[in-house]
Amino acid sequence: MIDFFRNGLAMMELEVRRIAHDRTELYTRAVQPILWLVIYGPIMAEVRAIDTGSIPYVAYITPGVLLQSTTFISVFYGLNMVWERESGILKKLLVTPASRSSIAVGRSMSAGIRAVFQALVIIPVALLVGVRFFPSVPNFVLAFILIFLSSAGFAALSVCLASLMKTRERFMGIGQAITMPLFFASSALYPIALMPKAIQYFAVINPMSYSVDAVRALMVSGALASLPEDIMAILLFDALTFCAASVMLRRIIE
Repeated sequence: MIDFFRNGLAMMELEVRRIAHDRTELYTRAVQPILWLVIYGPIMAEVRAIDTGSIPYVAYITPGVLLQSTTFISVFYGLNMVWERESGILKKLLVTPASRSSIAVGRSMSAGIRAVFQALVIIPVALLVGVRFFPSVPNFVLAFILIFLSSAGFAALSVCLASLMKTRERFMGIGQAITMPLFFASSALYPIALMPKAIQYFAVINPMSYSVDAVRALMVSGALASLPEDIMAILLFDALTFCAASVMLRRIIE
């Protein structure tokens, strides 16, 4: 167990070193969420077609935009593993004493580290456009922990996808097809009650719905009644995807 955590921490440390060495990707991937906050949010707020209660619309979508950005990073994290398989790096990693489960979980947690840094880039922009966050340091800390865990779960899902995809081009197509439905079939941009019934049913099993609700409650609304349910859903999602990634990792080199 000690080796398991040591291996995971080593991979997360490597990710921090990568980010410190080259932050270009963080800035370029922040362009899309910034456009959501700077252009889409204010326009929809003026239209006033979506009832978000006492929360201003731009503030309402900010947690969803954060999760959309970090999920995009996580879902495409498996692309690195496809490249490592093609170059032979992954095979060298798998013959080390590190267990395959620690490799799968460690790589997934590395994506969570990158997602947290991505969120730190977007939050100042949200402040500049007038979003007022709930003034609570513990809430912010817990929100970032949940962003980390949620992103790690989606990265583990991408490891599963990488085990099935033989080329990077095919992986990119599947990743795009997964990310956008998860985003639009959650409460990221509008309340679930406004969706058609069929989409509402999907939103109930959509892990992003629970992540967005939890982060919104902690950072914007302060309404924490459903927070325990959201946290349990995120942890269950992580447990399932971590187990699946550990089992399917062996298929990547076959």
